[in-house]
Amino acid sequence: MPVWLVVGLGNPGPTYASHRHNVGFMVADELARRAGTGFTAPRGMRGDICETRITSLGMGAVGADAQRVVLLKPRTYMNDSGAAVAKACAYYGVKPAEVIAVHDELDLDFGRLRLKRGGGDNGHNGLKSIRSSLGTGDFLRVRFGIGRPPGRQAPSDFVLSPFPASLREELALEVDRSADAVETLINSGLEAAQNSFNS
Repeated sequence: MPVWLVVGLGNPGPTYASHRHNVGFMVADELARRAGTGFTAPRGMRGDICETRITSLGMGAVGADAQRVVLLKPRTYMNDSGAAVAKACAYYGVKPAEVIAVHDELDLDFGRLRLKRGGGDNGHNGLKSIRSSLGTGDFLRVRFGIGRPPGRQAPSDFVLSPFPASLREELALEVDRSADAVETLINSGLEAAQNSFNS
C-alpha cells in the first residue's frame, strides 16, 4: 500500500500565516481538520506532521480501501522545503510519484486551480528545493492561483503579503476546493482530478 505525502508549502510561524505564499499550509490544515487530527513536530523531521488515512469517504475515514496519508508542513522556510520533504520520504518510504505539493501559483488568477505531474519550477523556490532534494521534478502539484501583483509591486513582496479582507470568504472556499482536489487526486487519480478541478 503506497504512502502519500501531501506537502503544504509555506513559511512557519504566525508572521506568515495569512500570506499568499502560505496557501499550502492552509490546505494542509484543512485536510488535518477533516481527518479530525492535528500536527505534531517529531524530532528530526524538520516539519510538522499529521498521519492519517483516506478512503472514498474522505480524509480520516476507515475502510477496506484505506490508504495512508502523511501531511507535512515544512519548518525549514520555503527556500529549503526540500530538506523536510526528503526527510519525510525517507522515513515513511514515499516515492516521488506519491508526493503531492500544494503551492501558490502567480500564473493562475485567484480562484483558479490546476493539477499536474512534473513540469518546471516557474520561479517557485519551494518547488525548486523539492526537485533538488528528490532529484526529480516528477511529483504531483496542486497549483493554487493567487494571480499577479498589481502595478509594479515585486512578486516577492506580493506573495509575502496577506489576502485582503474582501477575499476572506472566497479564500476559505478555494482552500476547501483545493482540499477536495487533493482527496480526489489520491482516491481517483490525476486524470479524474484534473477533469473535476482544473480551471
